[in-house]
Amino acid sequence: MLEKQIVVDLIEILENGCIQVRTKTAIKEDGVEISSKFHRHVVTPGDDYSDENAKVQAICLTVHTPEVVEAYRLAQLDEMLNNTVPARLTGESQDSQ
Repeated sequence: MLEKQIVVDLIEILENGCIQVRTKTAIKEDGVEISSKFHRHVVTPGDDYSDENAKVQAICLTVHTPEVVEAYRLAQLDEMLNNTVPARLTGESQDSQ
């Protein structure tokens, strides 16, 4: 008998408050795994995590404090404001820099 099993098998908390979630989909035949694949996604501070696995929701509730959400937002804004366009995309020569 074939069985498809989907489980969240890895949850990682990154320094910036992002939570990486790995989901494993396994195909089993008579209880023996014959195939598997993995999918990863990230829950960033401030994201809606209501559709996540119960363990992921509990971790998000603990980690994504208002302070973490604001720090992440400010870091993203800072990165966006200070990110420069490479010369190869602006048409400027390398010598003019």
